[in-house]
Amino acid sequence: MTPLTPLPQAPALIALDWGTSSLRAYAMASTGAVLSSRRSDHGIMNLPPGEPGALGTSARFEHALQTLCGDWLAANNPTPLLACGMVGSAQGWAPADYLALPSSSVDLARSLTVVPRAHGQPLHIVPGLLQPGDLPNVMRGEETQIAGVLQSLAASNTAPARMLVGLPGTHSKWAVVESGSVTRFETFMTGEIYAALRHHSILGRTMVDTGVFDEAAFTQGLRVARTPEGALGVLSNVFSSRTLGLTGRLPGEAQADYLSGLLIGHEVAALAHVLLDGGLPVVLCGEPALCRRYAAALEVHGQDSPQICTDATPLGLWRLAQAAALV
Repeated sequence: MTPLTPLPQAPALIALDWGTSSLRAYAMASTGAVLSSRRSDHGIMNLPPGEPGALGTSARFEHALQTLCGDWLAANNPTPLLACGMVGSAQGWAPADYLALPSSSVDLARSLTVVPRAHGQPLHIVPGLLQPGDLPNVMRGEETQIAGVLQSLAASNTAPARMLVGLPGTHSKWAVVESGSVTRFETFMTGEIYAALRHHSILGRTMVDTGVFDEAAFTQGLRVARTPEGALGVLSNVFSSRTLGLTGRLPGEAQADYLSGLLIGHEVAALAHVLLDGGLPVVLCGEPALCRRYAAALEVHGQDSPQICTDATPLGLWRLAQAAALV
């Protein structure tokens, strides 16, 4: 857990990014600037036990919150609390509804779930988004990142009327945003599939982890998706990670990055046929090194270099807090 240090001033908002495996807290000034941030491993699937004598799951969520930023809460009550992420799932503190598309920051702010707390301000939880249809799609947490992207672009006067926001990660999301509203999104389980193949399949048996990025191997994987062999699909192509090694053409130290490029290349190739043909400008949001991999993939497919936005979640939480008149 991040060491606890006093805040330089009283916060206007305590913002929480509460996911499956971790909890991040941001103390935010009245300007929207982050005064301080903290992180713990108390995601919704790894909650601490509640205080002695406390009953129920809510007590465990409260204990996680108090452990991370109880000093902020005690010193600055009644500072509003706003959270996004899996804390609003069926396994979270309280279920927050999914909103149907199209949906804007104002729509999200009007639909916050309010969770009373025994001592102090209630917790407000941001809803997720639902794309109905024969193959329905959902996001929870990424809607707040998108709000943060819009906040960042608005601050620099660079927000296009229509754009494609890519959110690389365990489950990558690609969202079409039109006039500030999400109108469509797609999900690719690229990160999770990579981890499964890397650690739980025969492909990982010959991989050697060096901790050093092999850009040439990654680019080689990216380019396969555009070859005639790539037309056979990713389920056929992934086996080449093994066969290139067996034939001495791809050393073990290069195979993990080749596999990463292969999977990301196929993800972007699929997008090229569905969402990129319209010439939408692309903004990537997420961990910088991963965003750079996706930027390279987009460039291989003839796309312009995308903008990259980092640390969007606190910006998005601030935007939603403003729209909900919490600050």
